[in-house]
Amino acid sequence: MRRPPLDDRGIWASIKEFTDIRIEKSADGIAKISINRPEVRNAILPLTVEELLEAFGLANEDPAVGVVIPCGEGDMAFCSGGDLNVRGHAG
Repeated sequence: MRRPPLDDRGIWASIKEFTDIRIEKSADGIAKISINRPEVRNAILPLTVEELLEAFGLANEDPAVGVVIPCGEGDMAFCSGGDLNVRGHAG
């Protein structure tokens, strides 16, 4: 099986590129799924939810992954909740 390239530290390999999240995997079967919107304390958009669902599905389908670690980028918050700058049809 061909492995994706590792990051600069030689630990995490990106599995797929997303807009609002990152999904990476280590050689020893650990997947890390990170919300990557630190500028808004990782507030979630509808797109973020779609990407998270896809990423968790990818990790679930990968027989080499035994553990998934959910993370938030930056040092302010794992996730501050829904992004209040985006409103649905009901306001």
